[in-house]
Amino acid sequence: MAKHRAHRRRHRRWLLPALVFLAAAFFVRWSNTALQVTHFDAVFRDLPAGFDGCRAAVISDPHTASFGPDNQRLYAALAAEQPDYIFLVGDLLDQYRTVPEGYAASMAQALSAIAPTYYVTGNHEWALGDVPALKRTLADNGVAVLSNQFTTLERNGDTVILAGIDDPNGYADQKTPEALAAELYAQYGDPFWVLLAHRNDRFVSQYSLLGADLVISGHAHGGIIRPPFTDGLISHDLELFPSYTAGLYEEHGSVLFVTRGLGNSGPSFRLFNRPEVALLTLRKES
Repeated sequence: MAKHRAHRRRHRRWLLPALVFLAAAFFVRWSNTALQVTHFDAVFRDLPAGFDGCRAAVISDPHTASFGPDNQRLYAALAAEQPDYIFLVGDLLDQYRTVPEGYAASMAQALSAIAPTYYVTGNHEWALGDVPALKRTLADNGVAVLSNQFTTLERNGDTVILAGIDDPNGYADQKTPEALAAELYAQYGDPFWVLLAHRNDRFVSQYSLLGADLVISGHAHGGIIRPPFTDGLISHDLELFPSYTAGLYEEHGSVLFVTRGLGNSGPSFRLFNRPEVALLTLRKES
């Protein structure tokens, strides 16, 4: 009888650690696979009235992630929000992860069927290689690729300018953001304009100085591990407590919106930082 009681005590000693381990494993998986739809309002004095209430879905950093078979959970979440536009701001693919066959084409088809979709490259597409082929695939399947270019968006009789830049990992002789901004001003005067630019960490030193009313970025993954009441624990460059990693910020008269993104690069993971589908609504200050 004593031996039997001792045997039961040994099992009890292992039960709590096993339950803690299982709960932790479930939480980590949930943190990396459970989509979160978040809503933000960005208010501008000079926003053209026709764009008051315009809803842009911002997604970034999939790194070939899938949410359900053929990414159907992602597309359903986007479609339910009925965005006017979808902005895909880089790191669609990843050199450290297997790229499923047809991944870019199927995503382009699905996103462009929901709303007009615009794309700029991130650093990982360039590291993977053959970016021109990726751009052709996206364009052939309905996505507008902005490679150091700008275009017009029209809504309710008003116009804003949408510009997009390739990641700095791109060609050494590519057009600079400053040159692109100068061309935009030369053609349109002083319009309300939005810049799609993958790297959040260039906002203060460079992108906020271009004069764009709104810059939309990803790259930061929300600071990867995101304890409550912080802007993230660690950056891609292993900087502790980075900033400008999620949500809205303002510098030099320019507003930055950063999405926490969807996926992970290589062996990295998320904690307290679920994959994000961000809905950014533009508001005109009354």
